[in-house]
Amino acid sequence: MDKLNISAQHARVLSGMRPTGRLHLGHYHGVLKNWVDLQHEYDCYFFVADWHALTTHYEDPSIIPNSIWDMVIDWLAAGVNHGEAKLFIQSQIPEHAEFHLLLSMITPLGWLERVPSYKDQQEKLKEKDLATYGFLGYPLLQAADILMYKAGLVPVGEDQVAHVELTREVARRFNHIYGREQNFEELSIHAMKKMGKKNAKLYYRYRKGYQEQGDLVSLEAAQALLESQQNLTVNDRERLFGYLEGSGRIILPEPQPLLTKASKMPGLDGQKMSKSYNNTIALREEPEVIEKALRTMPTDTNRVRRIDPGDPARCPVWQFHEVYSGEDVKQWVQNGCKSASIGCIECKQPVIDAVLQELKPIQERARDFEEQPELVRTIIAEGCEEARDMAQETMNEVRAAMSLNLR
Repeated sequence: MDKLNISAQHARVLSGMRPTGRLHLGHYHGVLKNWVDLQHEYDCYFFVADWHALTTHYEDPSIIPNSIWDMVIDWLAAGVNHGEAKLFIQSQIPEHAEFHLLLSMITPLGWLERVPSYKDQQEKLKEKDLATYGFLGYPLLQAADILMYKAGLVPVGEDQVAHVELTREVARRFNHIYGREQNFEELSIHAMKKMGKKNAKLYYRYRKGYQEQGDLVSLEAAQALLESQQNLTVNDRERLFGYLEGSGRIILPEPQPLLTKASKMPGLDGQKMSKSYNNTIALREEPEVIEKALRTMPTDTNRVRRIDPGDPARCPVWQFHEVYSGEDVKQWVQNGCKSASIGCIECKQPVIDAVLQELKPIQERARDFEEQPELVRTIIAEGCEEARDMAQETMNEVRAAMSLNLR
């Protein structure tokens, strides 16, 4: 998506992580490096999804508090900057729970039951009792998380696109039910006049081009025009967005998935790096422990002796080379392994050096934050305050739309 042509809504990104304690290289390469890049380009909201952790680990929540602070320290150490992104904890923004409740009133049960991960996770976590509403409804809680901040972009992998699509459907349904003001057209025309004669005429022409001819260029031009208007209130702008598309007032904008590349970070055994496989390298692991783990990781089983040739494609170490090594080193590995001119320990050394070099600055920053727990808590408190301000704005609009503002 062209950064210059996106609306203010689509300049906002929201993403969260369940608190699982200290993070590992899989988290760093799969999520955190992407967050660090995004924070420089977008208005980012990154949150600790502690309520989501309860959907599958409700029986022992005692581990969650320490896991939260461990995870936040790793975020900060990895380069996520609280000066550029809002960092907050989901459960500290009670509006998320209220919004989830209100959205549950209009969301058909079938929509939740058909989310692909619902049955997949039940199958994978057979040992847990997941016959709960919390587990069934967690995609709707995700929708509340996203829609609360009117995020236009949600970084997800292919397997999470269905969750964003559910969020879009929920927003569409909400707008359809509650965006129908009795005097909507009259209010829209009144709002249009606030743009000034020239801009109002331009908006009307774009609207006609889109509604009569389906011209998407006209739609985009009109949306950009609305975003540039300084004289419009938030409600007026939302009405004109809806009037443009021939619908009612758009209270909850529909987000788009921002597809992220799947992490190529393997575990020590060649499988995906995951705590459940016990094959991880933690970001704050001691260097000597990391070196020992990499030095003793399994290799091609055909290389029983030093003189036996091997095949890098069959070796977990090669997957690390694909992440960390340049073309010259990879060529050296390919030739040396297949000809048995290098041993497995030699092959591992460039990986060991690269991993330690990557983690050194992260670990140094982590030590600084570990020594300043009050600073970490202050960063999160400030992020929660900023997030809650926006959450309250959204909930005021939602309550008004649902006739729940009794003041």
